[in-house]
Amino acid sequence: MKNFIFISPNFPTNYWMFCRELKNNGLNVLGIGDQPYDELDPNLKNSLNEYYKVSNLENDDEVYRAVAFFIYKYGRIDWLESNNEYWLERDAKLRTDFNIQSGFQVSDMPRIKYKSKMKEFYKKAGIPVARYHMVDTLEGCLNFIAEVGYPVVAKPDNGVGASHTFRLENDTQLKEFFEYKWPNTEYIMEEYIHGEVNSYDAIIDSQGNPMFETGNVTPMSIMDIVNNEDNSIYYILKSLPEDTRKAGRATVKSFGVKSRFVHFEFFRLLSDQEGLGKKGEIVALEVNMRPCGGFTPDMMDYAHNTDVYKIWADMIAFDRSTMPVSKHAYCAFAGRRDGKDFAMNHTDIIEKYGHCMKMMERIPDALSGAMGNQMYVATFKTQKEMEEFYDDILKCNN
Repeated sequence: MKNFIFISPNFPTNYWMFCRELKNNGLNVLGIGDQPYDELDPNLKNSLNEYYKVSNLENDDEVYRAVAFFIYKYGRIDWLESNNEYWLERDAKLRTDFNIQSGFQVSDMPRIKYKSKMKEFYKKAGIPVARYHMVDTLEGCLNFIAEVGYPVVAKPDNGVGASHTFRLENDTQLKEFFEYKWPNTEYIMEEYIHGEVNSYDAIIDSQGNPMFETGNVTPMSIMDIVNNEDNSIYYILKSLPEDTRKAGRATVKSFGVKSRFVHFEFFRLLSDQEGLGKKGEIVALEVNMRPCGGFTPDMMDYAHNTDVYKIWADMIAFDRSTMPVSKHAYCAFAGRRDGKDFAMNHTDIIEKYGHCMKMMERIPDALSGAMGNQMYVATFKTQKEMEEFYDDILKCNN
């Protein structure tokens, strides 16, 4: 029996389903987390063979000892994974330390975690990238801006999500950025791209071939949603555009991805942009070597009438899957921000859209910055129906 260690299986709350499918496929599923066992979701408890509680997942020594204990008790560990951006580097260090070869090692981290390093692999895949400058001095940044013009975007080179990301419109904001930026953190500054985020989401087998592919569109900037405390919307496409598929597959090959669930982000240009491309073309943004966050895996299931948790677990156990996938529907996410005077209340929403609603939940505080506070997920056969849903659900009273 293969041994699989799942780091932080309790967060996000839907990740117990990855564990369930691993166990259904005959793996010995071993969890490491900081939530007391008695507080775990009963579904997660039933999906684990054993759980090791640490006082703090940030404590390297404790997590190291937990892995060592499982090796002592069960023998060689075949897989170790969290499927979580926050723990990617920790996962790689543990694999390297314990000679677990079925995933990224410490030596792989620069190209998949540092935005500046990603660019050369996107270029290798033949995908345009934004011009950039590693933030040094005010004068150095001004020289870069003289070349590309305002606005520019500055963010940690090794960052998670849109945390501490700045859109800078003028010299005054640039000077303020130097006051607000985190000390001892390396920042990258990029020319601003006028585009909407289009993703390539896929489960990749051990040969680097896709077992499942889809994509989502985020019409609003995550950076703006976080910084402006705005509502959040994105949707899973009914059918993946061919240019996104081609760019995604080329990126998989360039980065040497094997046996992973991935979320690659691209910009689709909203206007011609010199040096990058024509309106409608694809430009690189960044790679994420884990599933798209939050409840997106569930949305993929609703859009394609499938089970990505099972497809991923089939990849782990068998390197193939027979799970059917269809072009079923658009799956729309709307995250409403508390404190806004929305035209439709919860009862109104259920009355009009209850027949196509799939999920309605409060969003955990840890995710609310980028996703809003109250979410609604619904499916629609046409894009027109979906757009009407967004117009209704996000409309505010004047």
